[in-house]
Amino acid sequence: MIINKRFILSFVAPLMILISAIGLIFRDNSRKIFYLPIGLMGIAIILERGISRKLDRKNILRKIKSYQKAK
Repeated sequence: MIINKRFILSFVAPLMILISAIGLIFRDNSRKIFYLPIGLMGIAIILERGISRKLDRKNILRKIKSYQKAK
């Protein structure tokens, strides 16, 4: 059985957020700050993926409309 690497990598960002949340909940007050960057990076990865997907769709739609006008 072949496992796609993209499928595995799609779980990295949510896993980062989960690790951060667990660390913030269960660690001492002095060590909670170490889990904040990993959570922020997980959120940034998810937001960047969504924004880039939206921009790609907009560019594709613009190209389709320009080909329709040429005819």
